[in-house]
Amino acid sequence: METGKLNWDKLTEIIKNNKGAKREEVLESGAVGEDCAAFKLSKNESIVITTDPVTAADEDIGKIAFHININDIATSGGSPFAIMVTILAPKGTSIDAIKEIMKDISGEAEKIDVEILGGHTEVTDSVNKVIVSITALGLVESSKDIIWTKDAMPGDKIIVTKDICLEGTSILCKDFKEESLNVLNLKELEYGASFGEEISVLKEGTLLKGMATSMHDITEGGILGALWEVKEASGNGFLIKFEKIPIRETTLKLSEHFNIDPLRFISSGSMIITVKEENAEKAIKILKDNNIKGTVIGEIKEKGAFMIQDDIKLSIDPPLRDEIYKLYK
Repeated sequence: METGKLNWDKLTEIIKNNKGAKREEVLESGAVGEDCAAFKLSKNESIVITTDPVTAADEDIGKIAFHININDIATSGGSPFAIMVTILAPKGTSIDAIKEIMKDISGEAEKIDVEILGGHTEVTDSVNKVIVSITALGLVESSKDIIWTKDAMPGDKIIVTKDICLEGTSILCKDFKEESLNVLNLKELEYGASFGEEISVLKEGTLLKGMATSMHDITEGGILGALWEVKEASGNGFLIKFEKIPIRETTLKLSEHFNIDPLRFISSGSMIITVKEENAEKAIKILKDNNIKGTVIGEIKEKGAFMIQDDIKLSIDPPLRDEIYKLYK
């Protein structure tokens, strides 16, 4: 198999046929397109839980691992409160490198009042680069307040926050600095590297969780991969306009140079939020009032996966592996 996420058919088959025992405490278990599972804490309160590794970055992997998991909690309407951390490091990794990763994670956790409960750290021959995997937990006051990707409905408007490819652009500018300087000047390189400071979507998730019909963060597979996950989870479809997709000039320059499709490029820092049509304008204003750009790029349809580009209606195929893996051959 190639590097990257499993394809849809294989992933769906594995999840469907391997879910263990059914527990009454569990409100929702693993499903394609859902960022979290959930279980009861008390009569009213529930816990949402997620887990994700970082496999396609070298610099700032502690910060990235922290935020991509907290982002999942945000998409489910949860308030993050705790994480567990696993670090697998290859032979030759210094203790200072491990300390730096944990320092970064702890620093980010302190900023949003999240406690590190524990985890596992190991040096092993089984990896050739440091892998950080985090499990995050969030509190939801009532199970009816949990937001599920499956609840996106036909007619809902699709909002994208900030700009796509923030994480991917930052990785290119940091891990492929010399190559990036072939197309960017130093100021542009530093600007692109700074996109990594924007990968949290906790703020926008908190702002719109009372209005959203669904929320989904844009990670591996990019905007098209994330939209496909919304499609699969909800059983509906989507129609978007290419010209509406927000992307920065720095990203476009790098995408062309590295032969990367930005629509299928890792994009932590952006969130897909679906809202009822009558709430779209209000949602955009709430984001704007809090210094977050929001862009309506299309709407949920009853079926199909389509994008209009240059007045041509294109059919969108299921996502393949993320474009980032072209660079790690």
